[in-house]
Amino acid sequence: MTSSGAPTEPADFRTAVESLHAARIRPEIEVGPIRPPQRLAPYSYAVGAEVRPGTDDADEIPVDSTGSSFGRLILLYDPAGQDAWNGTMRLVAYIQAEVEAALAMDPLLPEVAWSWLSDALGVPPGETATTEASSTERVVEVTALGGTVTSTTSVRYGDIAGPPRAHQLELRASWTATGLDLGAHLEAFCDVLSAAAGLPPAGVTELGSV
Repeated sequence: MTSSGAPTEPADFRTAVESLHAARIRPEIEVGPIRPPQRLAPYSYAVGAEVRPGTDDADEIPVDSTGSSFGRLILLYDPAGQDAWNGTMRLVAYIQAEVEAALAMDPLLPEVAWSWLSDALGVPPGETATTEASSTERVVEVTALGGTVTSTTSVRYGDIAGPPRAHQLELRASWTATGLDLGAHLEAFCDVLSAAAGLPPAGVTELGSV
């Protein structure tokens, strides 16, 4: 669970990891621990998240369709702190999702995708940190938010499985947590993954799915 191999872990790091396990995740998303990256910080922990596949058993491969959506959230902890982090605890997020052609061709897609993250974290547009006031019950306090959004198109040729044309959205971001309760951070991350995958809001059932 840590990249350091140390026999003991700082209490703050243990508290942060335990808070991730307490996050409330919607049932369409499967979350579990994965191997964390090495050498990025004295202590690290990582979780992987994937949107569960639908129940459509059709064998026909459509010309353009959405596919798997997944991501990972990495917790980096340095008791001494790092100047670039402006703190001791950094979260690094990566999300990849296949999107429909109409969305992929939208020139505003990067701004929209970034707004999913900033809204989920409670960071005002154009800012890099949350404000004191929050309109949601979930409390997320972050600073030094930054990242990139990339939209790509893949065209398959020859004898290779999959739709002939696929469009991917990639979001890479990192931010510093100002508290030890990181459950809300993982919940916000999963909100972004849900949006990227095109899932309806939590608690809403799509027509024809029941």
